[in-house]
Amino acid sequence: MKKIAAPGLLVLYLLILFSINISAQELTEDEKKARRKAKNQEKIDQGKFMITPLAGPAYTPELGFTLAVGIMTSFKTNRQDSLIQRSSAPILAGLTTTGAYFLGSELTTFWCHDKLRMYADINFKNMPDNYWGVGFREGKDTPKSDTTTKYTRTWVQFNPKVLWQFKKRWFAGANIDFNYTKGNEACAGVTADPYYAEFNDKPFNGGSGAVFQYDSRDMPVNAWGGAFAELSATVYGSYLGGQNNYQMYDVDLRKYFKIRRDGRILAVELRGRFGRGDVPYGEMSQPGSPFDLRGYTWGRYRDESMFFAITEYRHMFLKRNSKVGSHGIVFWLGAGTLGDTVDEFGNWLPNIGLGYRFQVQERMNLRLDFGFGTESRGFYFNFNEAF
Repeated sequence: MKKIAAPGLLVLYLLILFSINISAQELTEDEKKARRKAKNQEKIDQGKFMITPLAGPAYTPELGFTLAVGIMTSFKTNRQDSLIQRSSAPILAGLTTTGAYFLGSELTTFWCHDKLRMYADINFKNMPDNYWGVGFREGKDTPKSDTTTKYTRTWVQFNPKVLWQFKKRWFAGANIDFNYTKGNEACAGVTADPYYAEFNDKPFNGGSGAVFQYDSRDMPVNAWGGAFAELSATVYGSYLGGQNNYQMYDVDLRKYFKIRRDGRILAVELRGRFGRGDVPYGEMSQPGSPFDLRGYTWGRYRDESMFFAITEYRHMFLKRNSKVGSHGIVFWLGAGTLGDTVDEFGNWLPNIGLGYRFQVQERMNLRLDFGFGTESRGFYFNFNEAF
């Protein structure tokens, strides 16, 4: 038998050692990944605070191309309380190619064995915008241009509500709404509009009201089953410092059907928002937000009252172990109408779209939606489901 020279033995030894190190390194990376998952699950089980940062592009008809940066935060208000769900407070900020910038959060919290629930919508937006006027016909027929619709808008909203569970699944409480809409650098077409001329120098509104809810959803931010109904009435006026006197009535009905398994859901929403009194142009109902008829220019169509209906199919893919995974798709179909009163409803705005979902925390998704409206479309980056 031939002897292996010393240099050959050294090379062979180094190759074996290198192979062992690679295997050990691969095993270590797998262990790290498993440990990270176990640590996150431990935080969820123990109700600890979790934060997930994300960033991505978006495009909406009113904002143009947007770079959005967000964080998903979730926590339990009482780690020892097994009857409450995890609360969430996603925060989203962005800059756009039109020069707009915005910041917003939608707080959902659970307290006292789920006897107490507290919500809040907090928003700030400053943006070059367009104002077509009030009514379906104005939104459809007014041409968009620097002389007919262009202006700059600043919008601020602080809208908390507190609800108490007086009977299983039944809640009652109160809300407060402070909002501010101010237009600047308006073109001739906008300044000539009677609603803009009447309300733009009275930009601040304050109101409070009553809220009633029925909620049998398994998880409010991403329901896989159950139903939700909310009725609210808010009165705005000078008693809270507001500059305009009006009332807003809101009816929101939702139902979620599980199709054979977890993560495969058919969701339906019917919603009506009805204004009375001197509703300022900035607080009129405006379909086209990231939470209703996605794809329309938010603000093109506005009036004192609105109704829309949406059916959405949500499908989360399964992992190899047949458990619900982190990736999913959605498809939706909807339509809305608006008018000064319900009698004026009838000109419908059709809406269709599809989206992608990525689970950033347990049952809390990053939402990417691509919606189509009549002669418009939009791509949306947000957290949690639209409804």
